Amino acid sequence: MERFSIDERSGVPIWVQLRNRLAYLIQTGQYQPGDQLPTVHEMAVHLGINYNTVNKVYRSMETSGLIVSKRGRGTFVAESPAPAEGGSVGSTVDAMMGDFVRQCEELGMTRDEVVARLQDTISRMG
Repeated sequence: MERFSIDERSGVPIWVQLRNRLAYLIQTGQYQPGDQLPTVHEMAVHLGINYNTVNKVYRSMETSGLIVSKRGRGTFVAESPAPAEGGSVGSTVDAMMGDFVRQCEELGMTRDEVVARLQDTISRMG
């Protein structure tokens, strides 16, 4: 797991640093489609960070289509990983929306509730 490190002095949140690093490793082919990623626990112990931080990263990346979790088997690079963030406006928006949906779910909302709330907000914007 020498590919990973966290800069505690950085102004960038730890979970963002880890997410960006993993996305980079996937997009540059250092992790190939189908490769298994370290477990959440292994990554947390290796980096000396909270288990929940790593879990947040994995959930965000799964929502963005970069990785897939297979219950009881582990977490793997998606067969067709989404484009790198910053690679296009579309991929950046997809990543932002994935993070938004994940945060709404953390607040206890269902995906249907997120969609309804978003539609209501857009309609009020005119």
